[in-house]
Amino acid sequence: MNIFNFFRKLGRLSLKIQIAFYHKWNHLRFYLYGIKFGSNLRVSTRCNLHLEQNAQLTIGDNFKLSSGSFINPLCRNIAAGIYVHCGAKLIIGNNVGMSSPCVWAHKSITIGNHVNIGGDTIIMDSDAHSLNYEIRRTKEDQNDAQSASIVIEDDVFVGTRCIILKGVKIGARSIIAAGSVVTKSIPADCIAGGNPCQIIRRNTNV
Repeated sequence: MNIFNFFRKLGRLSLKIQIAFYHKWNHLRFYLYGIKFGSNLRVSTRCNLHLEQNAQLTIGDNFKLSSGSFINPLCRNIAAGIYVHCGAKLIIGNNVGMSSPCVWAHKSITIGNHVNIGGDTIIMDSDAHSLNYEIRRTKEDQNDAQSASIVIEDDVFVGTRCIILKGVKIGARSIIAAGSVVTKSIPADCIAGGNPCQIIRRNTNV
């Protein structure tokens, strides 16, 4: 065995050990946070997790979240982030997969069943800042930000590095192309893409 193969195998073994550890650790961590989750929760490596008082995070069965460590090459070493504000809700259905997402719930984000969220995607249901420049100068900036619920229905596929903004509903079975900025709702059974995201084709099965 040459030195290159040795270090390659050592790196793979190290990653496998790291993933196995974090599967157990994150299972315990989510439980201690009071998160309701189903069977077969698999959160690989580190994950930034912040839940404020009275925040609700519910996760269904077979949830898979990869986070950094080049597990998904498109994400490089970007860690996943889940942030749920006081009184906000983040509901994730069954058989959902995500790669290093940033999910930031100020009000309500609902993700259905069999949804795939591509690497390094941002989902945020708030402007995060006030639209009034005078308020942005004050401590009330984020409190004045506009928020509106996001709904991603069953079997939706979101490509890498998309941004999904407040008030958006993505209909069942639709596909969002990589790099899209979704500012308005997309109906079911569509392929959509661009900035701003628009319908490209109505039938996803062609």
